[in-house]
Amino acid sequence: MITDGFLYLGVLLGLAACIVFVSQRGRSRFFRYVPGFVLMYLGTAALNTAGLFGESDSVESTGGSVQDALLPAMILLLLFKCNIRQIVKLGPKLLLTYAVTALSIVAGFVVAFLFLHGALDDGASKALGALAASWTGGSANMVAVQGVVHAPENVFGYVLIVDTVIYSLWLLVMFGSVGFSERFNRWTKAKTASFEQQETAGEEEGRMDLTSLMTLIGFSLFASAAATWAGEQLPEVGDVINSTTWTILIVSVLGLVIAVTPFARTAGSSELAMIMLYLIIGIIASESDFSSLTDAPLYLLVGVVVMVVHAGVMVVYAKLTRTELFSLAVASTANIGGVASAPVVASAYNRQLVPVGVLFALIGAFAGTFLGLTTVQILSVV
Repeated sequence: MITDGFLYLGVLLGLAACIVFVSQRGRSRFFRYVPGFVLMYLGTAALNTAGLFGESDSVESTGGSVQDALLPAMILLLLFKCNIRQIVKLGPKLLLTYAVTALSIVAGFVVAFLFLHGALDDGASKALGALAASWTGGSANMVAVQGVVHAPENVFGYVLIVDTVIYSLWLLVMFGSVGFSERFNRWTKAKTASFEQQETAGEEEGRMDLTSLMTLIGFSLFASAAATWAGEQLPEVGDVINSTTWTILIVSVLGLVIAVTPFARTAGSSELAMIMLYLIIGIIASESDFSSLTDAPLYLLVGVVVMVVHAGVMVVYAKLTRTELFSLAVASTANIGGVASAPVVASAYNRQLVPVGVLFALIGAFAGTFLGLTTVQILSVV
């Protein structure tokens, strides 16, 4: 049983290193559908269920302090590639399609919660809000919302399973949509848009070296500390807007500002953010176990309802606005899958459209956290 804080962090980082090594160097298709961070959560939770992590002040204080320090820094680094000027170039129709896609997912959570909340756990609204953040942004947004609302660890484990299963199935559906896109476009009477190839931030990155890594580590952690201090000085509003919310808002705005400057091209920001994400997920998972995993199917049903509502809204929107299937598929994948999968689905339609998928996903990297917090607020009053 581990009760020492340093050993605790060492085990988490060691597990993360093994998962990243195998997933990056392995040839199995398994890792295309099950992201490494999910394995990190499941593996850490399994170790905790087996009794590896003991309850001690050292472990709890170490994990909490590290998570509080790394969360704002991670969000800041991830937003380095979210160049608002490139996003504006997408045009109003594509931006509207993305907005409707994201809002349809939030509406799906509201509908599912209305029908099933009586059978869900007390903290389900918080966990589902975290899942909404993931499905309108990405894993980092899910972790950010969890850091604000503190959903019960076991329930958070359920929604992570839902995230993995639904994401995998939905990605297959989006790939399959290429085959009937022409028929769908004829049905909606869509005029196939001639999308201009977009330039994406990060293509001019230099070589990752000691200077770039030290610069990013030092700046991101300093910004995290400064934003945390500033957030503690601002007033709390309701149950959602607290010091952590203010901190995340501050680093999110700062990230958007930096994204349009040459500093955003400093090499290594995405890689460093992923290291932080793995460690944060490990800390969260170390407080959960699989003792109540039989409740997960109920949360899977919630996920299915959300997807049905999402798909229904998007089909109606496409018919009313004569929108082509490409926009719907890439916007949906950018929300639910994030930057890792949206470009892949876009390339299945046309390789020149890959930057559109990237920019869609980058919008979610900023908006997902706040959409997730909004979902928590709505579900709490339903």
